[in-house]
Amino acid sequence: MIRINELSLPLDHSPEELRAAIVKRLNIRDADLLNFSVFKRSYDARKKNSVILFIYIIDLEARDEASILARLADDKNIRPAPDTNYYPVGQAPAELSERPLVVGFGPCGLFAALLLAQMGFKPIVLERGKDVRRRTKDTWALWRKKTLTPESNVQFGEGGAGLFSDGKLYSQIKDPKFYGRKVMHEFVRAGAPEEIMYVSKPHIGTFRLTGVVSTMREEIIALGGEVRFESKVTDLLIDDGQLEGVVLESGETLRSRHVVLALGHSSRDTFRMLHRQGVFIEAKPFAVGFRIEHPQSMIDQARLGKYAGHPELGAADYKLVHQAKNGRAVYSFCMCPGGTVVAATSEPERVVTNGMSQYSRNERNANAGIVVGINPEQDFPGGPLAGVELQERLESRAYELGGRDYCAPAQLVGDFIRGVPSSEFGEVEPSYKPGVRLGDLAPSLPDYAIEAIREALPVFGKQIRGFDRNDAVLTGIETRTSSPVRITRDPETLQSLNLRGLFPAGEGAGYAGGILSAGVDGIKVAEAVAKSMLAAAQSH
Repeated sequence: MIRINELSLPLDHSPEELRAAIVKRLNIRDADLLNFSVFKRSYDARKKNSVILFIYIIDLEARDEASILARLADDKNIRPAPDTNYYPVGQAPAELSERPLVVGFGPCGLFAALLLAQMGFKPIVLERGKDVRRRTKDTWALWRKKTLTPESNVQFGEGGAGLFSDGKLYSQIKDPKFYGRKVMHEFVRAGAPEEIMYVSKPHIGTFRLTGVVSTMREEIIALGGEVRFESKVTDLLIDDGQLEGVVLESGETLRSRHVVLALGHSSRDTFRMLHRQGVFIEAKPFAVGFRIEHPQSMIDQARLGKYAGHPELGAADYKLVHQAKNGRAVYSFCMCPGGTVVAATSEPERVVTNGMSQYSRNERNANAGIVVGINPEQDFPGGPLAGVELQERLESRAYELGGRDYCAPAQLVGDFIRGVPSSEFGEVEPSYKPGVRLGDLAPSLPDYAIEAIREALPVFGKQIRGFDRNDAVLTGIETRTSSPVRITRDPETLQSLNLRGLFPAGEGAGYAGGILSAGVDGIKVAEAVAKSMLAAAQSH
């Protein structure tokens, strides 16, 4: 196969024009192009008021590919296509009696379990929350009725925290083995739209993702795996530095010498249990801030100019970063075009925000986290769990500022920059449910964070016209941008540094950020478990 990079066409081109462009670029006859597929499609909006182009990466088969490649050897954008297929590292022997355990059923646990099942290892999944259908019902109860279920919410349950977000499937991780393609392929097989295989910033949307996740669960079960909901791991069985199994909250013991620990970033009680058991953990940087909301039409106009509203482009997104004078990095995080701000706490009497979009991305507002990076040495010294404790303090304070009923504290951007409390909304209506209470957000975060965000917003307003408009809404607070800890693992075996048989994985362990990277890490860890189990079986 041949790959063409950087093939540009107008937004409204026809399928026939794409084929013609490929033929012209290779300087071959149409009959010599046997077939082609789009590997990636993005757009270049830097000249938004003159022309926006689609930029393609195309993989194709043609007659006499060797001579085409030789003739075009000087064109750096025409090369042999890489092999992006996935190849399993092994297959479980039929007589294998040990079954690996997968703790957590978010994106990382889902893919770890799926890959282990596809290789014949018949994993047992232990998820503290509920299945996706019951979990959705519990999550809506917080948003609509202010009723929190601590084990079933935006953070806990089938699908993990990524389920109630945008279903965003892009990442900046290095992926030399194309594991990301395997993640996308499995999502499409389970019912996700085929376009996620090639668009530059793919997303599934929350409610489509729920069906995809439950279909993947059924495949794991059909392959001999087991998925247990409401099965919270509360302790580990350890013998001389080797993990021998886990203890559930019910008192049941499950034995296995291979345990994938695919925790979410909100599994604070489990972090504490691991620390108590002496598992090596270290504090890691994360970020804190607010959610900001603007009219999506304003973002579309600023980013796409005369092409705003074009059906091929959809709702526009953005990515912003500013280095503040006090040394802090302020940046946009988890931008949700045409979405809503959602209540994302998993603990009583705490307020946390997140963003969510449906597949259509057609809600009135755009939202994103505007967050400030913080680090253990400077901001929360005092041990591996100091970041967890800081998050808890900030979320409890936000609960107080919001009125102690899961409403969130909020402030208009203009008032926030001037340092005066807000008392009434302008044109921008906040989307957060169960509701917001206007006031002063300054007491909700450390002074250095408030100072940095106040400085950044006008700078962002120069990059996106209207970003710092007076009536844009800030809703507090965003604290769970990533895990505050890393359950450190050996880079070769992917096992805990000091507990053999424990495979920390995904976002909660500090090795991923978002659905795609968590899924990729799940694949890597599944392969490590498979290799370890096969080696153990051979030695016996």
